[in-house]
Amino acid sequence: MKIVHNRPTVLPGPCAATIGFFDGVHTGHRFLIEQVKASAQAKGLCSAVITFPVHPRKVMNTYFKPDLLTSYNEKVALLAETGIDYCFVLDFTGETSRLTAFEFMQTVLKEQYNIQTLVIGHDHRFGHNRSETFDDYCEFGRLLGIDVVRAQACTVNDSVASSSVVRRFLHEGNVKEAAHCLGYPYFLNGTVIGGYKVGRTIGYPTANLRLENQEKLIPADGVYAVRVEVNGTTYKGMLNIGYRPTFQTNSGRSIEVHILDFDSDIYNSLIRLSFIEHIRSEMKFNSKEELIAQLDEDAKRVREI
Repeated sequence: MKIVHNRPTVLPGPCAATIGFFDGVHTGHRFLIEQVKASAQAKGLCSAVITFPVHPRKVMNTYFKPDLLTSYNEKVALLAETGIDYCFVLDFTGETSRLTAFEFMQTVLKEQYNIQTLVIGHDHRFGHNRSETFDDYCEFGRLLGIDVVRAQACTVNDSVASSSVVRRFLHEGNVKEAAHCLGYPYFLNGTVIGGYKVGRTIGYPTANLRLENQEKLIPADGVYAVRVEVNGTTYKGMLNIGYRPTFQTNSGRSIEVHILDFDSDIYNSLIRLSFIEHIRSEMKFNSKEELIAQLDEDAKRVREI
């Protein structure tokens, strides 16, 4: 996949393309991209996606917190896996936001990226007031020489696969259903930082994670079975998200993982946590012994999963 930022120095070959933020690059996005690739192949065109490095709503409102499923770099890496020919990365600006749908199709799609076929997601809208219908897009396309095609929707377990559906599942802690919609386990990337080291005193040392991107969505508080990728090797892990109520450290919300069958110093290392299953809610225990007994059960459950 070739990545092109903003206006290319050389006009690309004629393309079939779709446009969107593509947060998470979930099964619905992949289904849409497959339709783009099929259209491109049928017409002898290059295949492309047009996306934005920053959520358009954040550009318009700096206080907006997008709850990202993927950072920009993660998104581009996932898009590359789809086998698309081009990824056009367009900086969404105030000027861009003021373009009408026709102006956007003319100046960006036609003149900047040489789009000859535009595949539109079943519920996608673009342009300054977002009031145009699919028929309007088709008419604009006819005037500009762009064939406009409506994509089919993708459903997973009778629900339309969408970023908002994935976010809802993650906020509920339902990481298994989120994975079904994403097509892969939801993951967090970050750096291992120093903590209170309480886990060492009870036989369950943990690695505390500082997120690589602070705008990524953190799933609901609780204990999860996860895969932990560190230094190129993947391990089983049990992850706690929450406030450590038993020890009352008053340190705020934390993300800490105990890596099973692992005993190495990984401070300042980059790790990836992939969520497999929610085990239980975060709990406050009456004693250290009660906590250890529960952690023993959690570790057993993680191995079974």
